[in-house]
Amino acid sequence: MKTITLPLAPNSPAYLQAYLRQPEEDTGTYPAIIIVPGGAYTHIPEQQAEDLALAWSARGYQAFFLRYTFAGEKSPLLPTPVVELAKSVALLRRNANAWLIDTDHIFVAGFSVGGHITALFNDLWHDDAFNKLAGTTPYEIKPRAVILSYPVITPAAGYPTDAETLAKWTDDPDQIAADKRVTPRNVATFIWVTAEDPLVPVQNALAYAQASIANHVDTELHVFHQGPHGLALANQVTAWKPGANLPHVAHWMDLAEEWLHELD
Repeated sequence: MKTITLPLAPNSPAYLQAYLRQPEEDTGTYPAIIIVPGGAYTHIPEQQAEDLALAWSARGYQAFFLRYTFAGEKSPLLPTPVVELAKSVALLRRNANAWLIDTDHIFVAGFSVGGHITALFNDLWHDDAFNKLAGTTPYEIKPRAVILSYPVITPAAGYPTDAETLAKWTDDPDQIAADKRVTPRNVATFIWVTAEDPLVPVQNALAYAQASIANHVDTELHVFHQGPHGLALANQVTAWKPGANLPHVAHWMDLAEEWLHELD
């Protein structure tokens, strides 16, 4: 395996961390996945992000995680992390030959606020103004599908809970309500969440799923009955506290991968 840290822009804290499979023999290309971690827009849990990337690498993916700009580094923050995700997808496509990437199978998996970034990206990848901002084209940044894990979707669904935090994210809350920006051009979307999530209410995931289905987007939703926020792999590798190692919820990854294969 080869690891590379790829800055996204001069004088920017954002970077893409790559975990690239390096076969000894020519085995063709691999699907690719970008992990967009959570962290309340104030940090990312880098060990968890790496664990997630390596879990997908073990399943035969060229894996990456995005360290995006945080709220303390730009104000208001959004849409900067969404633009950084667009730049990341374009970077994969531009380096597909060197990195052995199957460009028909580039996926994005967002977790918590990383799910918010990913959901907004899904809404905007085709938008001309957004691509102008990112310096990309829709062809370069269209993913095959996205995975949203216990995502933040809209301030109207209970996160964040205070106006001060929201003001650091945006000066126009309507513009970051990802469920309100879904169109029939959104790509296939897999969503999983726990019903008892105490931090980001399940209504976030439900709102996005409902909007996606209403727009005839290929959508799969799994609501697991128990589990705290921030489960990641939901196994012993990423169990950050008692009650976060949940074998039943850990099936989300098998379900997501099976679903990705069914899209072909």
